[in-house]
Amino acid sequence: MEKDLSNYRKSYEKGELLLKDVPENPLELFQKWFYEVDKYFEQDETNAMTVSTLGLDGYPKNRVVLLKRYTYEGFIFYTNYNSEKGMAIDKNPNVCLSFFWHGAERQVIIKGKAEKIAENLSDGYFESRPRGSQLGAVVSNQSDVIPDRSFLEDKLSSLEKEYENKEIPRPKFWGGYLVRPVEIEFWQGRANRLHDRIRYKLQSDYNWKINRLSP
Repeated sequence: MEKDLSNYRKSYEKGELLLKDVPENPLELFQKWFYEVDKYFEQDETNAMTVSTLGLDGYPKNRVVLLKRYTYEGFIFYTNYNSEKGMAIDKNPNVCLSFFWHGAERQVIIKGKAEKIAENLSDGYFESRPRGSQLGAVVSNQSDVIPDRSFLEDKLSSLEKEYENKEIPRPKFWGGYLVRPVEIEFWQGRANRLHDRIRYKLQSDYNWKINRLSP
């Protein structure tokens, strides 16, 4: 099987990113970009991001998850702590997050360290989820090998009966991670592949060093 993709081309012409226009703190720029993408550009899920970890087998692995909160501390997402990604983070908390907002011709790439958030914060978010999503978190031993889909559906049916008219407690193996950034790069597509790349690197005094990178 072979397919030549060399003629797949697109000219990026929807914006610019200049050093004179960026704030001192990258989280402020992230908030601005997120707002603009969410409001003005067609995007299925603006908060969809790729999480990259180094697996226990030595291979990097990427998967798409949903960002659920961002603050000046960093970026929060939720998952099963016993999943492949959870075990990878436990072994090596250095992760990379990336957003690709195709409508705005923008990318954000974040290097940081992941840590579990406080249990009460995970409890609060779990309680806010739809009941079906709560049950799904309990049903799935994420990343485990299973015989077939009916295995999950039967388990779900059993739990629906068990928790009928009852609150569903958050399983201890499920919760949030906060990724504290140490480097954030903002990429704005430009014509002729001369893209704008602005990188923030966290310094020992907790200020951010800002540089323009060659595309």
